[in-house]
Amino acid sequence: MVNRENVFRKILNEGLPSMGTRMWGTWPFMIEAVGDTGNYDYVEYVAEYSPFSQEDLENMVRAAELHDMALLMKVDFQNRGYVAQKAIASGVQGILFTDCHNADEVRESIRLTMPDTEADGGRFGYPNRRFIGFQPRLTQMDHAKRQREVMRAFMIEKKSAMDEIEEICSIPGVDLLQFGPSDYCMSRGWNLAEHREEAKAAEREMIRVAFAHGIQVRAEIYAPEEAAYYQALGVRHFCLGDELKYLQERWNGDGKKLRDSLR
Repeated sequence: MVNRENVFRKILNEGLPSMGTRMWGTWPFMIEAVGDTGNYDYVEYVAEYSPFSQEDLENMVRAAELHDMALLMKVDFQNRGYVAQKAIASGVQGILFTDCHNADEVRESIRLTMPDTEADGGRFGYPNRRFIGFQPRLTQMDHAKRQREVMRAFMIEKKSAMDEIEEICSIPGVDLLQFGPSDYCMSRGWNLAEHREEAKAAEREMIRVAFAHGIQVRAEIYAPEEAAYYQALGVRHFCLGDELKYLQERWNGDGKKLRDSLR
C-alpha cells in the first residue's frame, strides 16, 4: 500500500475543475462502476443518509483508489469528529461537514480533524490504521501532512451560518462551500417550494463571499444543463447526479410506462 496523493488537494492547488457523483450504498462494486467510466474525480458517499461500517469505508476507498479517484464523505453533525477521524484513517480524502450553525462550529470541525501537533493545534493523533499499522508505515510527520491535506468542505445550510458567512470564509482550513437550500429554508421556517428565489439569492451571496475570500464552491446538480447557471457565477466544482435519484427516475418513468400498459 502506498500513501496516495490527495486528489482534492491536487485539484485545489492547481486550480482545476472537478466532478463527482453521489452514492448511497456501500457496495464497492458500484464505486468501481463509476470509476470505469473515466468521467469522475471522486465519489461522494452520503453517510449522513445511510448505514455503514468502518470496514465498508476502507473497502470503498480501495475501490476508488483502483481508478485514481477519491472518496468524499458527507458526515452527520453530532458525531462528526469521531466519524471524520475514522474516515480519514480509512483513506477518505475529503470530508463534507453538515449543519454547522456558526463560525465556532466550523472551527471546531477543523480542529477535530487536524493533526495533534503544536503547530496545528488539532485533535487527531496517530491511529494504527491503514497507513500506519503495517509496512510501509508513515512517520508521525508524514501522517500529519496527510491529515492536513484532507479537503474540508462545509454545507452552508442554516440562516445563522449565512449571517456569519464572512467570518466562516475567513477561517483557515475551509477549502470549499456548498449551499443547502432545503435545510436553509427549514432553518427559516420556510418550505423550499414556496421560497426558491430567496434560497437562490442566499446561495448567490454565499458564492460571492466565498470567492472574495479565495474559497471554492461546489454545486449539486442533477443534469449537465444545470451547470451553465453556476458556471456563469464562476463555479467550477460539481456533484452530478445521485444514485437514488437515478434509480427513482427509472422506477417512476419506465415502471409507470409498463404499469400503465398493463392496465
